[in-house]
Amino acid sequence: MNPPPVLAAPAGVTGLHKRRCARHVSREAAARCPACGEFFCRECVVEHAGKLLCAPCLAKVTTVVERRHERLVGVRRWAGAAAGGLVLWLALYGLGVLLLKIPPEFHDGTVWNKLGISTTP
Repeated sequence: MNPPPVLAAPAGVTGLHKRRCARHVSREAAARCPACGEFFCRECVVEHAGKLLCAPCLAKVTTVVERRHERLVGVRRWAGAAAGGLVLWLALYGLGVLLLKIPPEFHDGTVWNKLGISTTP
């Protein structure tokens, strides 16, 4: 009986089974972090956005994402404040236009005499 054929490893495979975890020397490596290039065991890597990342690289990625989110929240706050200021300005402008349309006789009290209403007791 012939022994089973030995298959050659595909190009690019670095013999992961021979590697050891960068943090746990006694453990076999299960993945290589694409960001830093170190080898890690299963306990030292976390899946994030379809990639297996080590803890320090994951912290860097999430810090960048959190900063982007904070900037976006800040922009939304400024945009909301600007929109609120514009709405307030338009409301006060409309009130001013309305007050300018009131005839001066109204302030003098003579408008009531024109309507036939007596203002004297």
